Amino acid sequence: MRNASGSLFGMAYGDSLGKPTEFQDYPAIVAAYGPGGPRELDGDPALVTDDTQMALAVGESLLAAEVTPGSLEPALRQRFLEWAASPDNNRAPGMTCLRACADLSDGRRWQDATQIASKGCGANMRVTPVGLVPGLSDDQRAGAAQLQAAMTHGHPTGLAASELTAYAVYWLSQGLAPTDLIPALRQRCADQRSVYHESWLGDLWQQPAVASPADFIARGWDQAAAALDGVAAALGRGDFSGDPCRATGAGWIAEEALATALYCYLISPDEPVAVLGRGAASSGDSDSIACLAGAFAGAAIGLSAWPERWQTQIEYADRLRFLGTAWD
Repeated sequence: MRNASGSLFGMAYGDSLGKPTEFQDYPAIVAAYGPGGPRELDGDPALVTDDTQMALAVGESLLAAEVTPGSLEPALRQRFLEWAASPDNNRAPGMTCLRACADLSDGRRWQDATQIASKGCGANMRVTPVGLVPGLSDDQRAGAAQLQAAMTHGHPTGLAASELTAYAVYWLSQGLAPTDLIPALRQRCADQRSVYHESWLGDLWQQPAVASPADFIARGWDQAAAALDGVAAALGRGDFSGDPCRATGAGWIAEEALATALYCYLISPDEPVAVLGRGAASSGDSDSIACLAGAFAGAAIGLSAWPERWQTQIEYADRLRFLGTAWD
């Protein structure tokens, strides 16, 4: 099935399809592409955004380093800084990531470089590779997902949403039925509500008006749980027409990016190209929504989810293929 490759390429395909629609309103998208959104890659190569670029940075860090706090943090730092300085970093990158990378570049502790108030979608648009690495313990997968988010986005909801995104990819790649995904993610919110991964996060929790590590992380899990409840309610209404952002949020913040990507995916999990088009046909952060939705669909179905010709058309195909081959 090649689930890792399917997820990685699905992420990039969604990112590319959502790239031209990100700053358009829904009527303009429908006028250009129809209500199903864009469903054909454009260009050769079909360009992606900073979402895929940073996901590759995370994935290549995971491949190069042991998945421990002491090894993974410097690998992530190096690759984030390489991304920030790259001439290809010209795809409207997020200001939070750029500010954090600027502060990381002078060697300061990442806890002092992160943007502590931000829970922007940059925390979890890049996390899906964490869900694809085989053989990780629960602590490693959760810790790596939260660390890669926390290095730029210090808000606890960014950490919780990133962990949920990674686990959604992991569980789907392991055969979890799509109908069981929201209950499983909701249960993880409950189980992890007071779990603070100190070995991975250090003293990040020590922020104004925060009483304890458990209080810090619980705020993130509660907001993520509320977003998941919104997905369940939207799916339950059964009317999937129109702009998906009106159902579950615009996706500019971490928990809404996860929620709207899940919504776009779970409407028709057996129609992966339709999932991409639906994510791209959204009035909010279309590229992030579509790339996460594509990662979910590809993790569940595998590389066969996507048109074969796209594998040679998408930008960074060689790097995506290398990671996928390593983890499949």
